[in-house]
Amino acid sequence: MIYSKTPDELGIMREAGRIVARCHEAMREAIRPGISTWDLDQIAARIIAQHNAVAAFMNYPNSQKGAPDFPATITACINSELVHGIPSKDRILEEGDIISLDVGAIYKGYVGDAAFTAGVGHISKDAQRLLEVTEASLYEGIKHALAQNTTRDISRSIQRFVEKKGYSVVKEYTGHGVGRNMHEPPQIPNWWPKRRARNFNPVPLRPGMTFALEPMVNSGRPDTYVLEDQWTVVTADGSLCAHFEHTIAVTEGEPLILTLL
Repeated sequence: MIYSKTPDELGIMREAGRIVARCHEAMREAIRPGISTWDLDQIAARIIAQHNAVAAFMNYPNSQKGAPDFPATITACINSELVHGIPSKDRILEEGDIISLDVGAIYKGYVGDAAFTAGVGHISKDAQRLLEVTEASLYEGIKHALAQNTTRDISRSIQRFVEKKGYSVVKEYTGHGVGRNMHEPPQIPNWWPKRRARNFNPVPLRPGMTFALEPMVNSGRPDTYVLEDQWTVVTADGSLCAHFEHTIAVTEGEPLILTLL
């Protein structure tokens, strides 16, 4: 069941989104060589608490049976780590790294969810281009989140943009509906098969629908695997990867980005 939000609900989600955006702003300012991913986690934790919100990722259940719940406020991924990285005092950022940070906040029962990838100090031209293309692909998807379109239009627009630039789209992880829960229907892949395929049914977009769109892009092959901590996802070939995400709402006109200041 895909639930369209009322104007009042969208207002609350907008506040949840602002809290996430404040976390992003503070973490961006703190990113530098020598800081740990745990330090960045604590920055987000303080901001979420200051706004009477709850960290959406803390104790989030793992989909693998018997695996541990997520133990932190944010996910933090360095270089070839794609998503779901666990912050640690031992993970120290170095000059030239790229880091992906994902934050979720629950405010008055509604979720805001967004991610970005940033460079640490001076980064290579190749890494900078990967970041620019991945972020641009997110806005390409948002541009197609219109009431006359379907989820397929979003997915195809992201895939075409990324692949035209010479990168690959990760297929195991997708965007998703979001609202009272972190993950709601429908799933919104960042790619779409050329031929009709099972489990790929385009969903018509309606005003009030809210989604977390999140392109995940690899500089090498699209394949990934999960590390022994049962959370951290990395590229199979060790290539750099990037991840950008916004929570958005479909409206009668242009899409509304909820996770901005």
